[in-house]
Amino acid sequence: MPFLSHRYGPDVLLFDDACLQTLLMRIGSPTTGTAEVPSLVRTAYRRLVHEVLSREFPRTRQRHATRMTAQEPRAFVSGEMLCRNTKLIICSVIRAGMLPAQACYEAAIEMLPPENVRLDVLNMSRQTDAQHQVTGVRLDGTKIGGPVDDAVVLLPDPMGATGGTVCRAVEVYRGLGGPPHAIAALHLMMTPEAVQRVTTQHPGVKLYSGRLDRGLSSERALAAEPGTFADEERGLNDVQYIVPGAGGMGELLTNSWV
Repeated sequence: MPFLSHRYGPDVLLFDDACLQTLLMRIGSPTTGTAEVPSLVRTAYRRLVHEVLSREFPRTRQRHATRMTAQEPRAFVSGEMLCRNTKLIICSVIRAGMLPAQACYEAAIEMLPPENVRLDVLNMSRQTDAQHQVTGVRLDGTKIGGPVDDAVVLLPDPMGATGGTVCRAVEVYRGLGGPPHAIAALHLMMTPEAVQRVTTQHPGVKLYSGRLDRGLSSERALAAEPGTFADEERGLNDVQYIVPGAGGMGELLTNSWV
């Protein structure tokens, strides 16, 4: 898929894909109900994860038999493919990240050996003050299946709002010991505020997003290439919800409005 040009640096990749944009429009539409949103999100994440794995996962030259090999000795397929020995770790963040992580996991085990693909769980939630301002991210528990040495770690977080969830998850994984091969966050929508926070606190972490939402930016910033007037870009309202965004993704995916 093509990517949008911007000035945020090489760790930020913004998809420029009409199919994905159409899915995101439907996900955020006020006419799309809770019965439809999960299926749309699953489809969007399958589209995202294929592209991210193609870019971030190690590759090796491989040669494999086909069902024709028994009849024709030359019937082998060979070429550059995803390395089947590299481990993939997908982080499921309760609650908006649960379905995206499951969708990524199911897509991954169609391509990679299931024994090398792991689905971890982090129980995190926003911390807010009396004015409903986000003050941090609370980590209430984890289910982590082992080390991350040389693995590719994916963080499917649909709404990259403040960047706090990604930063906290990266801290958890980098605190486990040996360094992973790569860490990448997969967002449906992401704000300039999240870009600034993650790229500043965790350089080298890749940020993939289906859309950059900066609807509260100045007219000058909106008319320019993203990142040109970074100080004038804004995608969060006063209670840290994304504009234009899609509303509460965790609530929509679970139909639990708390």
